[in-house]
Amino acid sequence: MTELKTTPLNATHRELNAKMVDFGGWDMPVNYGSQIEEHHIVRTGCGLFDVSHMLPLDIRGENVRGFLRKLVANNVDKLQVSGKALYSCMLNEAGGVIDDLIIYFMDESWFRLVVNAGTAEKDLAWMEKMNAEWGMNLALTPRRDLAMVAIQGPDAKKVLDAAMPGADSLTETLKPFNAAALGEMFIARTGYTGEDGFEVMVLAKSAPFFWKALMEAGGKPIGLGARDTLRLEAGMNLYGQDMDETTSPLESGLAWTVDLKTARDFVGRKALEASEVTKQLVGLVLLDKGVLRSHQNVFTRHGEGEITSGTFSPTMQQSVALARIPLGIAPGEEVEVEIRDKKLKAKVVKYPFVRNGKVLI
Repeated sequence: MTELKTTPLNATHRELNAKMVDFGGWDMPVNYGSQIEEHHIVRTGCGLFDVSHMLPLDIRGENVRGFLRKLVANNVDKLQVSGKALYSCMLNEAGGVIDDLIIYFMDESWFRLVVNAGTAEKDLAWMEKMNAEWGMNLALTPRRDLAMVAIQGPDAKKVLDAAMPGADSLTETLKPFNAAALGEMFIARTGYTGEDGFEVMVLAKSAPFFWKALMEAGGKPIGLGARDTLRLEAGMNLYGQDMDETTSPLESGLAWTVDLKTARDFVGRKALEASEVTKQLVGLVLLDKGVLRSHQNVFTRHGEGEITSGTFSPTMQQSVALARIPLGIAPGEEVEVEIRDKKLKAKVVKYPFVRNGKVLI
């Protein structure tokens, strides 16, 4: 049996009596008590997440921008101010999603990427292959020496400022989807919860001290369970569920991240342009009693679809889902979902369901 990988905060989670689970080969906290309570803490206060299983990856060299122009579907030419971030998919030749990632532009010879934990090795191998094929001669450096903590919720700024005296001058001016580097510390105003917040990278050895300071400032530890209900309420895709190498970003609610307007060529572009889009990603709200889960069949007047992510929404107090269904079904229409051999009614809605503590449906 393969030993699970651990983050620099593993001992801290155990001291806090977290329930630990195998999450894609990583030993991670699923909750520290009540998952529902943890969810509400992030919507109303400030939650702390250990996301050190994700991989920061520095790309340095003479033509990093040129490399990323070809590598990803979104256009890195949008990044002109140091610290600005861009969300994008990295596609294979068939237009399938290898991974979704965040790209930070620091300077013309240094971009930092953050890739998903489960795809990190595959992503790195793919980038190294492209680096060699295109003769780019770039240095790709995985930063496993860094830990990453997400500080999320309406009180995130207050907690970070209290934990890091002097940080308020930076957090005050840091706009959403921007980052700043302070030596080895890297502070980004990003997140995966639909709330205001920060994702902060620190040297691994400093992580337990940083976490303790955040808790003393009022941040509460949050596990992966609440992270999933929060991101689903916020209408954010999860790699491996809502999209993967067999699905097109155009059928995964990610067309907004694909730049087909400029002449720039990128891996997967030809396949996307030649493909016929027949499906769309929509939100569902269950009207009958039950819980929506991934892989349940959805029946519409234009044919069948499937739920990609489903859960009970603690904020809305009803079951919600993301589903890939045929085109032509509009928000407001009713569909049926097969749950335990019964067909239950659900309404198609435009997601996100919840943002910044407010129900949008």
